[in-house]
Amino acid sequence: MLITNAGLVDGRTVDCRIDGERIAAIDADLDPAADESVIDAAGKLLFPGAIDAHVHFREPGYSHKETWTTGARSAAAGGVTTVIDMPNTSPPTTTGEHFDTKAAAASKACIDYGINGGVTGDWEPDSLFDRPLCALGEVFLADSTGDMGVAPDDFADAVDRAVAADVTVTVHAEDETLFDDAARDGDAGGAGRAANADLWSTYRTAEAEAEAVTYATEVGQETGADIHIAHTSTPEGIDAAVDGGATCEVCPHHLYLSREDLDDLGTYGRMNPPLRSEQRRKAVFERVADGTVDIVATDHAPHTREEKDAGLWDAPSGVPGVETMLPLLLESARQGDLSYERVVDLVARNPADIFDLDSKGRIEVGRDADLVLVDPDDAREIRGDDTHSKCGWTPFEGRRGVFPELTMVRGQVVYERTPDESNVSDRGADDERFGDVAGENVRL
Repeated sequence: MLITNAGLVDGRTVDCRIDGERIAAIDADLDPAADESVIDAAGKLLFPGAIDAHVHFREPGYSHKETWTTGARSAAAGGVTTVIDMPNTSPPTTTGEHFDTKAAAASKACIDYGINGGVTGDWEPDSLFDRPLCALGEVFLADSTGDMGVAPDDFADAVDRAVAADVTVTVHAEDETLFDDAARDGDAGGAGRAANADLWSTYRTAEAEAEAVTYATEVGQETGADIHIAHTSTPEGIDAAVDGGATCEVCPHHLYLSREDLDDLGTYGRMNPPLRSEQRRKAVFERVADGTVDIVATDHAPHTREEKDAGLWDAPSGVPGVETMLPLLLESARQGDLSYERVVDLVARNPADIFDLDSKGRIEVGRDADLVLVDPDDAREIRGDDTHSKCGWTPFEGRRGVFPELTMVRGQVVYERTPDESNVSDRGADDERFGDVAGENVRL
């Protein structure tokens, strides 16, 4: 395949030749071969495929929420070509046998993937580290979905094991001893969107995040571990990660949503860590824009509407996001709030570097042909009914995003939207196509 007249984020317009799974040539003027299909990308931007370093595709154990098939299709439709899946499934990915079970499920994906190992009091590190882990974690310093919170001694032991295996440690950093239990007193929690969901933000305090980040980075410094802090939601947490020599990520929901949105979202806005004040959200966005934050990842954690419509203290934490991450960031770039170069750093170059995905993250000769083609001016309304996650809803309903026209994984088209489609909300089954290329474990 030859992609011609493609704009890159560095301002060049190039032709890009794909041979098999790899990028074979990049030049200003390449002549198509006789047997080569050609895509004219004039007026379009070509991005490296996004890497979502934090997803929960729910399989095995919770396939009513998501499967590797539906999660991967949602990712592909949003320009994500590689995901890294977290361990809190059922069974949790805490043994070699459980890793193999998840790997068998993941082989159905149409995109590439990495699988992380998990830590509990009874994990089996010897068999787990014998598998091709992408990272260890998220290691939960407080309970979240899956009840995998670990004690300090278990965390320190896990970090030691990861250092010996030369594996990065991804940390869910909240100190549950600093949660505000008074927020729960006397509140039964209303149902669904009528719930006082702001109490969840009061309960899981900003201080709890910053303190846990400081603790995790201190352990990292003492052991020489590569610590990556998941879903930092506060400027204080980001600054503590940077000061402690760790890398960190921010999720789109902490980048674009705040406690001011909870009257509309209700329990659909409950996640861990929770939404923060608008002032903190703006400070987080500034750190994403100026290069302080290393990556954006989604913590894609779908639940059904029925599950989310429970009372505040019973509803599960988590929101979907793998399909809307890149479109939201591209809309911010279209509006001038981020540069396109910064978007590529956040979702491609930096995650590839942090997790040693040597063939991913860049449009360069010899790299995997993981590519995303977009019309940068084609902003569309985000609608849950149009997304491909099994849960069928989004916390970003009504916002705008720039969605891919074409997504490729290792030279194969895995998602394509017809060029004459005028509005994403009007599309039907015939307006888009998914390829069936088999996903590949990035650690094989």
